[in-house]
Amino acid sequence: MTKIKVAINGFGTIGKRVAEAIQLMPDMELIGVVKTRPDYLARMIVRNGLKLYVPEDKLNTFKETGIEPHGVLQDLLREAEVVVDATPGGVGAKYKEIYEKYGIKVIFQGGEKPFVAKKSFSSLCNLEECIGSESLRVVSCNTTALLRLICTLNKYFKIKKVRATIIRRAADPKEDKRGPVDSIKLNPAEIPSHHAEDVKTVLPWLDILTTAFIVPTTLMHVHSVYIVFENNVDRKDIIESLRSTKRILLLDTESTGIDSTAKIIEAARDLGRKRHDIPELVIWKNTIYAHENELWLVQAVHQESIVVPENIDAIRAIVSSPNVHKTIELTDEILGLGKFI
Repeated sequence: MTKIKVAINGFGTIGKRVAEAIQLMPDMELIGVVKTRPDYLARMIVRNGLKLYVPEDKLNTFKETGIEPHGVLQDLLREAEVVVDATPGGVGAKYKEIYEKYGIKVIFQGGEKPFVAKKSFSSLCNLEECIGSESLRVVSCNTTALLRLICTLNKYFKIKKVRATIIRRAADPKEDKRGPVDSIKLNPAEIPSHHAEDVKTVLPWLDILTTAFIVPTTLMHVHSVYIVFENNVDRKDIIESLRSTKRILLLDTESTGIDSTAKIIEAARDLGRKRHDIPELVIWKNTIYAHENELWLVQAVHQESIVVPENIDAIRAIVSSPNVHKTIELTDEILGLGKFI
């Protein structure tokens, strides 16, 4: 089997997780990782036996700290078929010209503006139409969560409109310089929040409004979602449809006792999930309430890992011509999705 040669630019929250996922895939080869600073993550790349590449103007800086890079960014781009840009939000757009110069396909992350790529990407919504694209943008963690829910339900029940309140974590666990502290902050101070527009980059036909708040926690986001369908729906049918994908977990608070994000994370730790990652969208089954053509539910989003499966699917979509069902199934099986409490 000829493996897809993948490069990663950026080795932070998303980059290191996608790198590990690529190494598990039978049809992919991680040929190098780019870092701009000689920090502990750069040393982890070398310690883990991966090839470290750096910007040309940073080569001496790395060598002075005792880290010997394998080469510079341009060397890696000459070898790779696709690069996953996992640089901080807004930085990926600055690399776009370099990627185009080397004619390499690229996958950006949701921190970039939609126009940075040919299409915004969400596996359960538009994988097939993204096959062969020159560039893709995997939407943000919150948008990924909303789209997983919406596209799963829309396969079975025609959705008329969506309204969602997003309760956002203030920062990832390692981001100790960010807040807020002892405050609930509007983010943004208007309706709709940007999440609705981001969803519409994948589903332009959807009537959706969102509002968002930042709260002082680092573990997960929480969404309160209200959906109106064209026709009446039954709670049992909704539950069965949500069970159709391993990328959605239904948690029963009565049988598990898990009624908070802290307990979800603790369960992931006890299950041996590395870094307590939960790439699945978690929906509290007890919150699912259907009345006539209306649905309410509450879901939790692990912001650090939920987009990892989508990045893997995007790599296949952009380089090869995968069967949509089979590529999602392969990603889910190898990453162990759906194997929770």
